[in-house]
Amino acid sequence: MKQYNTIKVKYPDALLLFRVGDFYETFGEDAVKTSKILGIILTHRNNGGDRTELAGFPHHSLNTYLPKLVKAGQRVAICDQLEDPKLTKTIVKRGVTELVTPGVAMNDDILSAKTNNFLCAVHFGRKRLGISFVDISTGEFLTSEGNEEQIDKLLQNFSPNEVLVSKTQKKEFLRVFGQNYHTFFTEDWIFQDDYALETLTGHFKTKSLKGFGVDHLSYGIVASGVVLHYLSDTQHRQLQHINTLQRIAEEEYIWMDRFTIRNLELYHSTNQNAVTLLDVIDKTISPMGGRMLKRWLALPLKNVEKIKRRHQVISHLSQNKQVLQKLQHNIKMMGDLERLISKVATGKINPKEVVQLKNSLEAIVPIKQITIKSKNEALNLLGDQLHTCDMLRTKIKEMLCEEAPVNILKGKTIADGYSEELDELRKLAFSGKDYLDKMLEREMQRTGISSLKIASNNVFGYYIEVRNTHRDKVPEEWIRKQTLVNAERYITEELKEYESKILGAEERILILEQQLFSQLVVWMQEYIAPVQNNANQIAQLDCLCGFTQLAEDNNYTSPELDDSTEISIIGGRHPVIEKQLPLGEAYIANDVTLNRDEQQIIMITGPNMSGKSAILRQTALIVLLAQMGSFVPASSAKIGYVDKIFTRVGASDNISMGESTFMVEMNETASILNNLSDRSLVLLDEIGRGTSTYDGISIAWAISEYLHEHPAKAKTLFATHYHELNEMTSTFERIKNFNVSVRELKDNVLFLRKLTPGGSEHSFGIHVAKMAGMPQQVILKANKILKKLEKSHSSEELSDKLQLVQNEMQLSFFNLDDPLLEQIKEEIIHLDINTLTPVEALMKLNEIKRLLSKKKNA
Repeated sequence: MKQYNTIKVKYPDALLLFRVGDFYETFGEDAVKTSKILGIILTHRNNGGDRTELAGFPHHSLNTYLPKLVKAGQRVAICDQLEDPKLTKTIVKRGVTELVTPGVAMNDDILSAKTNNFLCAVHFGRKRLGISFVDISTGEFLTSEGNEEQIDKLLQNFSPNEVLVSKTQKKEFLRVFGQNYHTFFTEDWIFQDDYALETLTGHFKTKSLKGFGVDHLSYGIVASGVVLHYLSDTQHRQLQHINTLQRIAEEEYIWMDRFTIRNLELYHSTNQNAVTLLDVIDKTISPMGGRMLKRWLALPLKNVEKIKRRHQVISHLSQNKQVLQKLQHNIKMMGDLERLISKVATGKINPKEVVQLKNSLEAIVPIKQITIKSKNEALNLLGDQLHTCDMLRTKIKEMLCEEAPVNILKGKTIADGYSEELDELRKLAFSGKDYLDKMLEREMQRTGISSLKIASNNVFGYYIEVRNTHRDKVPEEWIRKQTLVNAERYITEELKEYESKILGAEERILILEQQLFSQLVVWMQEYIAPVQNNANQIAQLDCLCGFTQLAEDNNYTSPELDDSTEISIIGGRHPVIEKQLPLGEAYIANDVTLNRDEQQIIMITGPNMSGKSAILRQTALIVLLAQMGSFVPASSAKIGYVDKIFTRVGASDNISMGESTFMVEMNETASILNNLSDRSLVLLDEIGRGTSTYDGISIAWAISEYLHEHPAKAKTLFATHYHELNEMTSTFERIKNFNVSVRELKDNVLFLRKLTPGGSEHSFGIHVAKMAGMPQQVILKANKILKKLEKSHSSEELSDKLQLVQNEMQLSFFNLDDPLLEQIKEEIIHLDINTLTPVEALMKLNEIKRLLSKKKNA
C-alpha cells in the first residue's frame, strides 16, 4: 500500500489500475468509482486497522474494462509490474506505463472506426482564443484561432473527446461553451507562449513554425503546445507520426454558425433516434473515408474549381460502373491505414496488425493501376500520389507468418526461412516427438516392459510411466518421482538433459522472435509519411465513390456551380425526409429560385405541418451537398456558390442558461443580421413566435425590411404563419410571396406540400389540432373564438378604432400639457387611415399602446 500511495500521489486525477499478480486492483475512492462504472463487486480489507475499499479484475480482461472506464470520462493510469516477480526477493518494481484519457487513446476498443478521437486545447488570449486538435490514433494535428463564436463552431464541428483548459479559465470556459465536454483543467504555466513554441519546435526539430504556415497564430500555437505537452505527460512520447501542424483555413470553407449546424442536424440531433444528414449520405467503406466525410461535411468548400473536380470524378464513376465496383472492392480489402501506421510510430502494433497493414497496402496496387489509366484528370492525380510501398510489403512478407498472432507470446510470428538460428531452435523444440518415440522404443527393448509410456506435466517435466505389474523390471539408474495407484513415474538423466534443451530452445525462440519483430517495427517507421499520404488519398477516393453510390441509389443529379449569386433549384427534395417516407410514398419535390435582383426574399406562408420548414432546410442541405462536392437531390440545380449559411429554425429554449425562447431567438437573429455578406443564404423560420402576436409581427416585418434594404441583399427564405407579412410585397420589390398549398375538404384539410406563388389566407391551426386527436368540444370552442377574433380584427374595425382616436385627439379629449401626449396626438392626427394596411394599423396601435402605458407607469 505504501508503494501504491507513492504512485497514486503522482496521478491524483486518474483512476490507478495497480497490477498485483494476475489482477488489476483499485483502492479507496478509485475502487468505489470503478465498481460503479464496471458493475463489479466492491470489497474491502483492513490494513493495520484502516478499512480500504477494493475492486479489481483479471489483467487479461483489461481490453474489456478499460474502454468502459474511459467512455465514462475517466482518466486511467495503468500501473504495471516492471520486473519478473520470480527474479526478486523484495517487493516488485511497479510504475505507470500508460495514462489513457478520453482524448488520448490507441486502444481499438475505445476508438470508433469512422470517428476521430480528438484531444483539444482552448487558450483564452487577450482578444481572441486559440484552439488545437490532435488525434494520436491518426497523427492529425490542427490549429486555429478566432472569436468565441468561431471557436464554439470548431468545437461543434470536431467534437473533441477531451478539452484541456487552464485552471484559471475554468469559469470562463464553462460560461462560454457550457458543460457538454469532457474537460481537464491544467496548470496555467503550460499556457505560456515561449514554452509552447519550445515544445513544438523541439517536437518537429525545426527552428520556427513558418514552414507550417501557422507562425502568425500566437494563440493557436499556445493551444498546440498544450496538447503536445499533455501527450508527453500521459506517457505518450513516441510521436513520429504527428509530423505536421495544419491551420484550419476557415476562409476556404462555408461559414455556418453554431445554430445552423445544430438546426440542420448535419451530424448530431437533439431528438433521440433522429436520422441526421451524415447517416443518409455516408456510403464510405473505409474508416479513413468515414472520418474524412465528417470533415467535408463540417467544412464545405467555397472554391468552385475544387468543387467541380469532385463533381467530375462522380460523373466519371457514374458512367464507368465497373471502375466504381473495382475501386470499392479494393477499398473494402483495407484496414485502417492511418491508425495502423500510428501504432507503428508509437510501438503499440502487434504482429497480426503488421500483416493487416501489408494486406492493406497490397490493395493499393490495383487502385493505383485503375486510377492512373482513368480518363479523369483528378483520378489520375490521385493515382500518381499513391505509394505502393513495395519494399515494406516485401520485407513484411519475408519476415512474418501470414497467420501471425495478436500476442507475440502466443504463436508463431517470424516466418520459416528468415532466420537460420530460429529455424534450428524450432527444429530442436518441435521435432521432439521423433526423438521421444525412438527413446521409448529403445527402453522397451532394453527393459522388456511393453507398456512403457513417456509424458510430461507442469510439476516435474518429462517422465517415464511404469505399470505396477512391471515394477520389478525397472533399471536401477532410473529415479522414482511419483507413485500412483496403478503405476510409478520415473525420470532418467537422458530425459532431464533433453528437457533442458527443449526448454532452453523455447525460451530462446521467444526472445529471438521478440527481437526480430521489434527490429521490423523500428525499420517500418521510415514509411510513416508515405502510408499516411496513402491513407489520405484513399479516404478522398472512398468519399467520392460513396458520393457516386449515393447519387446512384437516390437519383441525385450533378449541380451546376458558378460565380454568380443566383440559386435555382428545380424539383428539390429533402435528402433525409425522403428516406423516412413510408414505402411507395413519393416525396413532393419543390422549386426554389433566389437572386439578388428580383427575388431576394421569399416569404413562405402556410399552415403548420404543411412542410414550410422542410423546404427551408432542404434548400440549405442541397447547397451544402453541392459545395461538399456531392450530387444533389433535385431534377437540376444551378448554384452561385454561397459563403455563409445562417438558419434560425424553431424555438430552441436555452432555459438552462437562464434565457427565454424569445431571448435565444433574438440573440441568434441578431448574430445573422450582424454578419451578412452578398453570398449569404439566410433561412428564417417562424421568427417572432416567442412573443405576443403584435410584437412578433412587428419584429418579423422589421427583420424582413432590414434584409431587403441591407446592401448585401442576402438571399433569404422566410417561413412564417403571420400571413399579414404578405402585405410587404406591395412595398418591397424583391420580396415575393409563396405558400405551401393546402386543399380544404368538407371538414378537413389536405396538405399538398407544394410551393406555389402567392400568399395564404389563414393558418389551419385548428385543423392540425383536430388531426392530432384534440377533444371535439375543444375544436368547436376554438372555431367559435377564431370567428370572433377574425371579426374583431378586420381591417375596417382597426381603421374605425384609429378614426375614433383621431377624432378624440382633435377634440382635445385630455390635457396635452405633456410633451409625450403631444407627440402621440401629432402622430395620430397626421395618419392617413385610408392608405394604411392592416399590418401597419396593427403596428401603429401597438406603438401608441406602448407609449401610453409608459405614460401610465410614469
